[in-house]
Amino acid sequence: MVDTLIHNARIRTMDPARPTADWLLICDDRIAALGAGPAPGADRRIDAGGRLVLPGFQDAHIHLLSGGTDLATAVPLYEVGNEAGLLAAVAAHAAARPDLPLVIGAGWQPGVFGDDNLTAAVIDRAFADRPAILYDSSFHNACLNSRALDIAGIKNDTPDPPNGHIVRDHAGRATGMLHEEVIPWVLERLPDLTDDHRMQGLIAGQALANAHGITGVLDPRITDLEARIYARAQAEGRLTLRVAGAALVTEADTAEIAVARLAALRAAHPGPEFHVHSAKLFMDGVFENRTAALLAPYADAPGGNAPCMFGLEKTKTLFTALDAARFAIHVHVIGDAAARRAIEGFEAARAANGPWPAAHQLTHLQLLDAGDIARLAPAGATANIQPLWARLDPLIPDIALDMIGPARRAQTYAFRSLLEAGTDWCLSSDWPVSTLNPFEIIETAVTRQARRADGPREAFLPEQALTVEEAVLGYTAHAARACWRGDTTGILRPGFSADVIVLDQDIFACPPDVLSDTQVLLTLFKGRAVHAVGPFRWEA
Repeated sequence: MVDTLIHNARIRTMDPARPTADWLLICDDRIAALGAGPAPGADRRIDAGGRLVLPGFQDAHIHLLSGGTDLATAVPLYEVGNEAGLLAAVAAHAAARPDLPLVIGAGWQPGVFGDDNLTAAVIDRAFADRPAILYDSSFHNACLNSRALDIAGIKNDTPDPPNGHIVRDHAGRATGMLHEEVIPWVLERLPDLTDDHRMQGLIAGQALANAHGITGVLDPRITDLEARIYARAQAEGRLTLRVAGAALVTEADTAEIAVARLAALRAAHPGPEFHVHSAKLFMDGVFENRTAALLAPYADAPGGNAPCMFGLEKTKTLFTALDAARFAIHVHVIGDAAARRAIEGFEAARAANGPWPAAHQLTHLQLLDAGDIARLAPAGATANIQPLWARLDPLIPDIALDMIGPARRAQTYAFRSLLEAGTDWCLSSDWPVSTLNPFEIIETAVTRQARRADGPREAFLPEQALTVEEAVLGYTAHAARACWRGDTTGILRPGFSADVIVLDQDIFACPPDVLSDTQVLLTLFKGRAVHAVGPFRWEA
């Protein structure tokens, strides 16, 4: 047992019973004591230099394994602004990584590329001898090259799978573009990465998360593949953060099949560092491919709408069965119709099974009907929100706002309205869809603008902004609760895990438009340094 003392610190515990302290004593992997004034002795001392100390952050909706695998194996396309740039980036990556069985690109921007200008024929101009798949920034769309189309067996007459769409041209020919649930169907038929590739990705993703002060996550799309890699990392002692998992449930599942599969995953992965605790359902898609489900048609010229991916009775049956089996239910909702359908499912489950501290979650909540806001808290639903999206991007056109239209604009990312209605909340990133940097996300939550360096436009619905305190709660105590580990993490309190971060500036006192400049100088996970930079010294 080694005692570690963090002293000369401005500690914000996020614990209402004791909000502040000057020093914190760690015994092995747990917090032993906090106090003010003179600090006790310890085997090891960390002088915080008067800096802000917080609980480790937790990201309650982050695709850590797939995002890390992209870091290790994919070419980033987030900043590519034209076809020539995309082809050059993909060609260079293919040439540099001949070891990969599949050429992967991640992050092309809807609004720059789409069904009309990104096809297999376009990608073929970079190379045609190896299969390739290029994902958009939402990962709800992907484009194959011709070689990948052939290997996957996609013909002009291949039927769409449920909740998936193979894009075809005016002559009925598959273009290479895929939407939603056809993507995993195709991936099962393409050459696959190895588990070693994915383990390299997990290590890379963890390092990035630790460098931004993250000591716990919820991965919201667990299949047997993700479970296998996370379990291997736990067994080998390679996890430097905690992972909660939400296991995927699809429209093809019956309630009996879903509960049996998730129960087996939960039994196989009870923790302590990797545990499966919830079910993940996609209730709709995204605006970028016109699969967001709205209560009224899209407001732009093409109009139209999209259905929810689960019917009402199927939703109620699944939610009631999963809730009865004591799984949290984590639901992707973009449009207001999808949100209402999920709320109806939660209400049915609570009526059948009674209330319990499930921490069911609606994630994203891009558009929420004003009349439904008051229904979330009584239904036991937490709002799992990604504030980075609640801004007017200076460079990338936001095609969703045209589909939402002026009449519904005020209901877009209405975070303040949710909190005022008594809704529980937590913050998250949805990385790799967007940055996992909590401080950039907190800045946008507070300012509703892009970063100063990016040339922000006017604030987007500034009346819906959060405070820094609310945002930090959303990344600490509330996120820990959403991940089912609020009894041992998320606040700094004796007996809790020694997950601690030291920052280079006081985010409660600095100007809002420099919050995103914050750097994490030290991240402790269970009392062990998993990230350290800057002026820290270990004192004998």
